[in-house]
Amino acid sequence: MLAGLMRKGSIAASLFWLSAGWLVLALVATGFLLTDLYSRALDTSLSQTLEFHVESLTGALLEAGDPVSPEIALTDPRFDRPRSGWYWAIRDANGTLYNLSTSVVGIDLPVVTGPPDVLGRRTAVMDDVFGTRMRVVERAVTVAPTTYQIVVTGNLSEILELVDDFRGQAFIVLGAVGVMLAVMSFIVARFAMRPISRLSKAIENVREGEAGEVAGTYPREIAPLAEEVNELLRSNAQIIERARNQVGNLAHGLKTPIAVLRNEAGAKKGVLADVVLAESDKMSTMVATYLERARLAARTSVVGKRADATMIMLRLTRVMHKIHPDVTVAFQRPDASLPWFRGDEADLEEMAGNLLDNACKWSKGQVGVRLDAERGNTGTLLLIRIDDNGPGLTEEDAQKVLRRGVRLDEKTPGSGLGLDIVKELVDVYGGSLELKRSALGGLLVELRLPTARLGSMAKPVAS
Repeated sequence: MLAGLMRKGSIAASLFWLSAGWLVLALVATGFLLTDLYSRALDTSLSQTLEFHVESLTGALLEAGDPVSPEIALTDPRFDRPRSGWYWAIRDANGTLYNLSTSVVGIDLPVVTGPPDVLGRRTAVMDDVFGTRMRVVERAVTVAPTTYQIVVTGNLSEILELVDDFRGQAFIVLGAVGVMLAVMSFIVARFAMRPISRLSKAIENVREGEAGEVAGTYPREIAPLAEEVNELLRSNAQIIERARNQVGNLAHGLKTPIAVLRNEAGAKKGVLADVVLAESDKMSTMVATYLERARLAARTSVVGKRADATMIMLRLTRVMHKIHPDVTVAFQRPDASLPWFRGDEADLEEMAGNLLDNACKWSKGQVGVRLDAERGNTGTLLLIRIDDNGPGLTEEDAQKVLRRGVRLDEKTPGSGLGLDIVKELVDVYGGSLELKRSALGGLLVELRLPTARLGSMAKPVAS
């Protein structure tokens, strides 16, 4: 199922990859956005905490009136741990320390520079001597006659670590969500393209001969396409039927005048009669030739015909046993997986029958027949091999014998049109005909024809 969806050029694959690409971008952007919001929230919370501590120290200083009073303190235990990044101190404008937290012992707190805000506070991000990143808040408080600077710091590195942890967890969760959404996109693409797959299957059934028209109910978007295909099939059938009728009318219309000319010319003598008789024969031959070609083209243009090559070759083999009782025709029967011929059964009989009959005529009593499926550039082909133990043909003779009416031996009965008719049918069906040297010593004929799917209604043929 997945392989079918991922085929190159598939609409479902395009939809899937487009939605998957957009989904990846959206989830990545969401991850970074959530991380940034979380970081801002933690930093805001830290700033508010530090401002609360600054207000607490300010109130204690104003209440005590003495910056060195032991009653000025904060109850947060983090200010008691050395190297914690949580420090507070009270100093004057000259940098003289009056009071400080236990965690500040042995540390010089950085000086915050820059203009204060409207409340007289300065904020900054700095590093202590241990490399810990801190958020620093400083406020000036005047206890006449001295102005003191109250400095409180909080550990910003802890927040950065929390943000990193949150980012990792967020991308794991978003990755899981992305996988689920990708699966959902796959399912949606699969179900959305199912009507198109059904339409393709219905058209293929028509082409393979399993249905006469595109059947089924389709969504509003593609229903007109199915109807147009059916209309095209009906129009094609009507055109072919009209062409057949016109060909028949032309045949009947020309047959009588030509016959009259031949009869009149045959009843008289002289140069003129001979010329009229010769040209009438040419006209008759040309009319018959082009009428036959039109008949073949019209017959092979009908969509949906197919034939079981195994059954036909078995039937032809039995016929050849009766026509040529002195020739042994060995038919190597293929397995049931051999694809059917995509075309008219009578055409396959005409092609294979001509080739098999020629092989029996020229053989010295031994003919072999084999059917195979061959992979070609345009798909699977039906390969019919017929070889004999006769005299065979040279490469030059093999080319000559395919021409209309060319015969290498006038003693053998026949008109010489058989191979040429086969070649015309092969060309109409887009196949190929090759004449080679056989392993039996004679001629090997290889006939390649288009195939249809294995017939679902095929019945076993008795050998």
